[in-house]
Amino acid sequence: MSFFNSLIVSAVQIMPKPVVGFFSKKYIAGETIEDAIDYVKKLNTRGIHATMDVLGESVQNIPEALDAKNKALEVLINISKHNLLANLSIKPTQMGLGINEDFAYDQVKELVEKAASFNNFVRIDMEDSPFTDATFRLFRRLKENYGNVGVVIQCYLKRSYSDVAELNKLGTNYRLCKGIYIEPAAIAIKEKQAIRDNYLKILELMFKEGNYVGIATHDEYLINKSYELIKKMDIPKDKFEFQMLLGVREDLREKINRDGYKMRIYVPFGKDWYPYSIRRLKENPQVAGHIFKALFTFK
Repeated sequence: MSFFNSLIVSAVQIMPKPVVGFFSKKYIAGETIEDAIDYVKKLNTRGIHATMDVLGESVQNIPEALDAKNKALEVLINISKHNLLANLSIKPTQMGLGINEDFAYDQVKELVEKAASFNNFVRIDMEDSPFTDATFRLFRRLKENYGNVGVVIQCYLKRSYSDVAELNKLGTNYRLCKGIYIEPAAIAIKEKQAIRDNYLKILELMFKEGNYVGIATHDEYLINKSYELIKKMDIPKDKFEFQMLLGVREDLREKINRDGYKMRIYVPFGKDWYPYSIRRLKENPQVAGHIFKALFTFK
């Protein structure tokens, strides 16, 4: 990260929310479900799939968690109503995982059952390390009775290869990503190439045992290496897809789509866009830098 971009990201965090909103437009479909539906329809016209997420996490009480679940149910209903090429992503803490695991299980089970009634799928996102074990426990309980649920693996965690070796036994549907939360060096790989190497090592293990993988990355190196691995292992197209965030590396997104591979875009929306936007700008500070320079360039 350049010094200039680091300063911009720091500045963004103390700016008024409307200004941050300007910076974050690239990453958010909008505040309403109608905004998200319209965006997904545009993606679908180009053969690109979506996973829809109502922004929010770490709810403080049961009423907030119930409200989050009801909004997620609304997403599933609208995906079916509008015949969208889309599924649902959820944050487990948004469903109450930090309040009570049994309560969160009941919440997510309701979503998974509703999705099954529409022949659809629910992805349980992975959050920071205090919730890793609880998230896997939640997933395992659901996986005992439902096939339309998947989980996320963050390859920068040192534990992830071992986790996958166990989860493969369940026939797990994965999203494999690098990971964005700031974690201590005791549990997380810090070196860029070492993270890449672990990503590819885990991807190969997933493929080797026949699991479905959402290859979630904006790293061109990893995309090219994934292409090579798919070809080398002769992986059928119905055993993987590529995934990206809304507004990030759209050039690569279009290339993968043109190459005939399934592409899915993470489409977040909702009123709780601020913390998500800050994380995205920290991960891609050059975006904030470009916009900042544009704001103060008069032509």
